[in-house]
Amino acid sequence: MQSLWMLVASFLFSIMGVCVKLASASYSTSEIVAYRGFIGMAVIFFIVKWQGGSLRTRMAGDHLWRGAVGVAALWLWFYSIGRLPLAMAVTLNYMSPIWIAVILFVSAWWHNKDRLEPTMLLAVFLGFVGVILLLRPSIRADQLLGGALALISGMLAALAYMQVRKMGLLGEPEYRVVFYFSAVCAIAGVLGTAVSGVMSPPESSSWHPHHAQGLILLLVVGLTAACAQVAMTRAYRLGNTLVTANLQYVGIVFSSIWDVFIWHDSLHWLSWLGIAVILSSGIIATFYNTRNSQPKIAADSIGSE
Repeated sequence: MQSLWMLVASFLFSIMGVCVKLASASYSTSEIVAYRGFIGMAVIFFIVKWQGGSLRTRMAGDHLWRGAVGVAALWLWFYSIGRLPLAMAVTLNYMSPIWIAVILFVSAWWHNKDRLEPTMLLAVFLGFVGVILLLRPSIRADQLLGGALALISGMLAALAYMQVRKMGLLGEPEYRVVFYFSAVCAIAGVLGTAVSGVMSPPESSSWHPHHAQGLILLLVVGLTAACAQVAMTRAYRLGNTLVTANLQYVGIVFSSIWDVFIWHDSLHWLSWLGIAVILSSGIIATFYNTRNSQPKIAADSIGSE
C-alpha cells in the first residue's frame, strides 16, 4: 500500500499548481522555478539537520540526470500551458503513466522477463480515458508545436520517475533525491531568468519585485513541492510502479476541484464521469496489486519457517 503515498503527492502538487497559477501574474516561469528550488533546498536541508541525516551521495551522476530530465519536463510543461488550452496541455502531460507502462513493457520484453499483467495495463489506460473525459481537450493546427512539447514533457516526466525509482531501489533516501532535484531547479531557474533579462529591454528587470501575496504564494509553492516530491519518491521507491503511476491521475481530480471552488468553473457531466473513471482505475490497480501481493507475502513467510 506504499503506492498510496502518490495520493498525498498528487494533493500537494494540486495545491502547488494553484499557487503557481496565481503567482504567474507577478513572476515569470523561470523565477517560479528558481524560488521553488531554493525553498525546497532550504526545507530539506533543515529536515536533514534535524534528523541527523547527510546530503553526501555517491550517486552524483544519477542525481544530475534526474534533475536535468525533470527540469526539462517541468519547463516544457509550463511552456505548453502558455501555448495550449489548459485541458490539452494537462492531458498530454498526464500521459507519463502511459509512457512508464511502455518503458516497463519494452524492458520486460528485452530482458525476457515476465510480461506486465493485462489488468494493470488496462487500469493505466482506463485512467487516461478518465482524464480525457474530464478535460475534453481540443487542439487547432496552430497549436501543434505546443502539443508536441506537452507530449515530450510527459515522456521526460516518465523517464524522471523511473530514475527516481532506480535511485530509491539502490538505497538513496527520499530527502536526498528531492534536495538535489531542487538544487537543479534553482540553478536552472536562475540561469533562465538571467537569459530572459539579457534578451529583455534595458529598462526592464528580469527579477520582479516582491509583495506580501507573492511571497506567500512562492513559499507555499516551495513547501508543497518539496513535501510532494518526498511523498512521490517514497511511493515510487516502495510501491508498485504502475499502481503509483496510475494514482498520479487523481491529481487532475484535485485540480478540477480547486477550479470549481476558487475560479467557480462548472463541470460538465462528462467531467464528473471522467472523475469516476479515474477513481475507478486507481481502485482497480490498487486492489489488484494488493491481492497479488498477499500470496507472495504468505509464501515468503512459509519459506522462512
